[in-house]
Amino acid sequence: MSTTAANALTARWASTLDDEQTVLSGAGVYPLLALLARYAAGPARAELLAVAPDAARFDLDRSPTTRLALATWARRDLPLTDRWLREVPAALRGELTGDAAHDQRALDEWAAGHTDGLVPRMPVPVTPATAMVLASALSLLTEWAEPFRDAWCEPSAGPWRGRRLAGLSRLSHDLDALRVADTAAGPLSLLTVRGAEDVDVVLALGSPGRAAAEVLPAAVGGLAAPSALPADAGPGVTEQVVDGYDDRPELIVSTVGFTVCADHDLLARPATFGLATATGDGDHFPGIAPLLAVSQARQSATATFSATGFRAAVVTAVAMRAGSAPPQLTARKRQVRLTVDRPFGFLAVHRPTGLVLLAGWVTDPGVRP
Repeated sequence: MSTTAANALTARWASTLDDEQTVLSGAGVYPLLALLARYAAGPARAELLAVAPDAARFDLDRSPTTRLALATWARRDLPLTDRWLREVPAALRGELTGDAAHDQRALDEWAAGHTDGLVPRMPVPVTPATAMVLASALSLLTEWAEPFRDAWCEPSAGPWRGRRLAGLSRLSHDLDALRVADTAAGPLSLLTVRGAEDVDVVLALGSPGRAAAEVLPAAVGGLAAPSALPADAGPGVTEQVVDGYDDRPELIVSTVGFTVCADHDLLARPATFGLATATGDGDHFPGIAPLLAVSQARQSATATFSATGFRAAVVTAVAMRAGSAPPQLTARKRQVRLTVDRPFGFLAVHRPTGLVLLAGWVTDPGVRP
């Protein structure tokens, strides 16, 4: 259930995007929302449960490619409940000293240490008003089962026309790696780039002009769907019959390498994450401590797609303040060729569970040196 709910969060978040280059991870946010929901009350609990209905059980503990770490820090004078101290393992509980500079260094070291330095800082700043911080760190590193080779790429049409880009190409005989889905966003070409171990990356190309907010949710929804259209109906796909030395079909892929980095303020869209009520003053989390409210929620993410593999890291953090007395509550109701030479989406998927670890949109790929 948690995988389904986390993927739904990723799709819902992606549907709010503009067409700027970005990368995001609902899987990085979900464990924090699920933890908050467990100790919340009232409307804040209802909103959080609508987004994160159960605990984050992603079955990543034995993954050779993917690590997920959680931690919490509470100010020394915050009166934590016996329930919180009993149920949250001591190894996940740290302390904020009240010295903002000292605490910031400690949290930044945690972020860097759990992402191999890819995310060097905690996305939320520690202030004198910070009573508590909850954080997750997600990192993954995989090599391709079949690597690409560096190639010339200078598109003759579209937004990247005339640019010298860091092209990648590959020839294989697995036509099943390419699916063409019939979605609400129109036909979608979905190429699964298989990792050597347990993480794959799916490149998602929509029709020209289709926006990130359309393509990425459709790609998440189409992960388990078989091809619904002929291969050559897919955006960027052509098919022909050619002479060869044997009768094995070929799949020729031409794409681009990229590095995408992004910072997100989750409270810019609080309802997407079930945090609309939790940001106001009130006794929203009595299972943790009295009168806590969410003051910050941010995510920093980076992802690199190269000839040999994929590397990514995400740190998500929620900061809380000790609020004032709660206000009065009111009701709140064959040869197949795929050419990816224009903006496109991507998903990093944990193969055994189907969990979408990251989703992103590429508008500015690497430039050929």
